[in-house]
Amino acid sequence: MIISASIASICRDAAGVAGNIFAFGLFVSPVPTFQRIIRNRSTEHFSGLPYVYALLNCLICLWYGTPLVSSNNLMVTSVNSVGAVFQLTYIIVFITYIEKAKKVRMVGLLLAVLCLFAIIVVGSLNIINRSMRQIFVGSLSAASLISMFASPLCIINLVIRTQSVEFMPFYLSLSTFLMSTSFLIYGIFNYDAFIYVPNGIGAVLGVVQLVLYSYYKNLTTEGSGEPLIVSYA
Repeated sequence: MIISASIASICRDAAGVAGNIFAFGLFVSPVPTFQRIIRNRSTEHFSGLPYVYALLNCLICLWYGTPLVSSNNLMVTSVNSVGAVFQLTYIIVFITYIEKAKKVRMVGLLLAVLCLFAIIVVGSLNIINRSMRQIFVGSLSAASLISMFASPLCIINLVIRTQSVEFMPFYLSLSTFLMSTSFLIYGIFNYDAFIYVPNGIGAVLGVVQLVLYSYYKNLTTEGSGEPLIVSYA
């Protein structure tokens, strides 16, 4: 029993480390877009909303992974801590170069996210029962993750309609699949449905994207190569 528990712990940690590594590919994926924004000193047609939402997602999942909410989920805290830093950096750059008329709105959205996160933290800490606290924050975390993984559905629909993978970069889809699969395994070994259920959905959607890419890649004509900005992708 001790040996099996030790093996399960090793597998869980290995999957968590792999998930952190693959998630880094997602975090850095918007870098070319922001290099373009900085170079042109304009946000052009890009939207900052996905990064605001991604920040909220990272903060909620980060909070769920802390020992105050759940057990043995420090890998979840670490990956979302890094993700939150990336998203906040992107938002600051976006606010710097956005039109003045829209700047106040973006700042307001950022403050709203931070206030909402503070409310979630304070509210959950007022739940004395540890299990109920985990269920409350875990439900929010799972719902946020599922909505994040579901966001590429519009891209999948676009790929099917246009028969082109121009706006669905391969390495982004691959990173999503690998990260989701890693945390699916991590959640299973940690017996945590709030982790393995949403990441299981993410893994399935990742497979769908890779299959579509494989099918339509030879039909894609050369285009702008500029990926659509969707939530964390």
